[in-house]
Amino acid sequence: MPPISQEGNCLIYRGSNFFKQRLILSVLSGKPVKITQIRSDDEANPGLREYEIGLIRLLDKLTNGTKIELNPAGTSVMFVPGLLHGGQLHHDCSCQRSIGYYLDVLIALGPFCKVPLNVTLRGITNSKDSPSVDHIKGAAISVLKRFLVVDEGLELKVVKRGVAPLGGGEVLFKCPVRKTLRSIQFTQQGMVKRIRGTVYACKVSPAMANRTVEAAKGVMLKFLPDVYIYTDQNRGKMSGNSPGFGICLHAETTDNVVFAAEVNSHTKDEAGERDPSVPEDMGKEAALRLLDEIYRGGCVDSAYQWLVALFMTLGQKNVSKFMTGPLSSYTVHFLQHLRDFFSITFKLENPETEDDDDSVAGAQKVLMTCVGIGYTNISKRVI
Repeated sequence: MPPISQEGNCLIYRGSNFFKQRLILSVLSGKPVKITQIRSDDEANPGLREYEIGLIRLLDKLTNGTKIELNPAGTSVMFVPGLLHGGQLHHDCSCQRSIGYYLDVLIALGPFCKVPLNVTLRGITNSKDSPSVDHIKGAAISVLKRFLVVDEGLELKVVKRGVAPLGGGEVLFKCPVRKTLRSIQFTQQGMVKRIRGTVYACKVSPAMANRTVEAAKGVMLKFLPDVYIYTDQNRGKMSGNSPGFGICLHAETTDNVVFAAEVNSHTKDEAGERDPSVPEDMGKEAALRLLDEIYRGGCVDSAYQWLVALFMTLGQKNVSKFMTGPLSSYTVHFLQHLRDFFSITFKLENPETEDDDDSVAGAQKVLMTCVGIGYTNISKRVI
């Protein structure tokens, strides 16, 4: 959705959709953003939710000089970004969203901070509404490594597990800073060479995890022989505050592309409305989701196409090319926001598929091409 108007340098939007996208791009571009009529039609609970206010607080900790103005009802916010600082932070995430919701922001902004990030996040590590920490560790971190080139100091570690609805998990994220990101030309996804996965179980019988592993392997071994799924059994203080289990699978290709898929068990609140979570069904569903992701293909997982688009935009003033699968609606809106904040447009085309053995099977691919804006980290000192 394009901005409804622009006052000087300030972009004005309406509604609560894509709130996170707008704040990330506001911080990077230095352009203030005003968002009005946030859930103003919701009579019972209008305005910003707790997790969105938590995101604003995290950005406030991450930057120096950010100004935030909320109206009394919380239906309008004025966000004037400051300078990215980074450093050592601790943040308690809202239990309405998982830690992945906040990690996306840190991964996007981390390379441009003044001081390398060392962030401890507490909350829900695995839930249905945002990518889990395991998903991010496989799919998003591999994208970040491509643009950083040297990934020394990059780390994402699960200290404690915590599932919805009460959380209790803890995650450590470290990210180095860079003066610039490199432009990239990456159009070959390679062939899938191995499948790895993690099944976690918190405050439930270990048999749940083992049954999930067997079901997932039963499907994946028909596709590839190199399948290994770890079980992460958590007990006591390391298992968070709620019972639950889930699975996250990664497919790695010969060109180090990672596709990911995950399934989580129902929470106590959902258990009454839905059928109980059966480990065998969850294992099969995760395997089929991963196969669907492999079919979509491209050089990035579909959940992180937007991150590739962002780093291509901020790269050096050279042509960048990247092959993806069919664009998700989230990525399409992100490209529109990039145009609003950075006045950059992408050339999107469907590459010609040749009738030979080298052509990649699967869904129709999209070749994204742009010239980077040459974004420079002004806080990074050159020695």
